[in-house]
Amino acid sequence: MNPLGKGQFYLVREDVLTESMQKMLEAKRLLASGEERTIQEATKRVGLSRSAYYKYRDTVFPFESIARERILTIFIQLEDRQGSLATILQIISDARCNVLTIHQTIPVQGRANITLSLDVTEMPIKMDEFMQRMKAPNFIDSVHLISSGAL
Repeated sequence: MNPLGKGQFYLVREDVLTESMQKMLEAKRLLASGEERTIQEATKRVGLSRSAYYKYRDTVFPFESIARERILTIFIQLEDRQGSLATILQIISDARCNVLTIHQTIPVQGRANITLSLDVTEMPIKMDEFMQRMKAPNFIDSVHLISSGAL
């Protein structure tokens, strides 16, 4: 009998995981990123047996993969140009973010403000890279992170 109870969860540092568990997590990452297409290819690349992969795949997860949805709110100041909002939304879509709310002010003297709330749960890039992409168009004056966090 398990004194801790079946189905109990623990948060542990990576360095205390067995080598097989660490390799299984790397194989999962390779599959999720598309670097490898099959479990056989991924396990071979990391030096892990498929049986060990199957043993741990449904019980060991990176912390980020079990975190709840992440919400990001950003404030953008921009030059009002035709198609600017469409460009911003394309950047967001390319980063696999989901727009939850959007508010755009009426342009005054050729400038407008946009406040966006985004679900960034599926975003595969780091936050600093995402912010750089948002600042890249030449009509953007500034992009500010207002808040971020879990639901």
